[in-house]
Amino acid sequence: MVGSRNPTPQGVSNARAFARAFGEAGIAVVSGLALGIDGAAHEGALDAAIDPLWPSTVAVVGTGLDRVYPARHRALAQRIAERGLIVSEFPLGTPPLNQNFPKRNRIIAGLSRGTLVVEAALQSGSLITARLASEQGREVFAIPGSIHSPQSRGCHALIRQGAKLVETVSDVLEELRFDAAAPPPAPAPAPQNEPASPSGGLLQAMGHDPVSLDALCARTGHPVAALQVQLLELELAGCVARLPGGLFQQIAQG
Repeated sequence: MVGSRNPTPQGVSNARAFARAFGEAGIAVVSGLALGIDGAAHEGALDAAIDPLWPSTVAVVGTGLDRVYPARHRALAQRIAERGLIVSEFPLGTPPLNQNFPKRNRIIAGLSRGTLVVEAALQSGSLITARLASEQGREVFAIPGSIHSPQSRGCHALIRQGAKLVETVSDVLEELRFDAAAPPPAPAPAPQNEPASPSGGLLQAMGHDPVSLDALCARTGHPVAALQVQLLELELAGCVARLPGGLFQQIAQG
């Protein structure tokens, strides 16, 4: 599972939820320990409720095994070492060199029966991994996103090129012919009764794309002050993320 180093909140949520579901289906998640989608994928796999002795995730790194990059993933790397594997083709002491990260992508693809791209811009290194997976005869999957998000364009390009469009965990399990009687659900829409509340109505008005406060005022007819209170409540509840540029985005709950 690979994707953007600068994902949207929805991308992070999707990566964690899908990885956890894969882990609970008995599938080890392979990724690259990078910021963004990679880190979320490792964390989701580690969160899976499975035997702690089962290697739930594999991190293929672009440094020596005695280095952790990025440094903020030191604690995550420790968890992976305890519950999974950290793999490198580089000798001890190798620093984080730019040319080594695209090079290690062939190992990520080669260790996996299928590569799932969660979010990716058109120039993303994740598309390199997807191409390598295809060249190695592996399956390629992509999660679609908003037509307005640059982080979705790489996934849309992959789908146009023949990658399987993925909406649920079952889409991947069926393609790879994994027998999972009841795979855990992927991120689902808000409950049906939510729109009855003011906050639920606001979530419905937001949709799933980033949206400005002015746009929400126009859609709902509510005053700015009331919307700000509701948005703060939703943000504290983990239902909405505040983005740069004064935008807000709904986070699907897995």
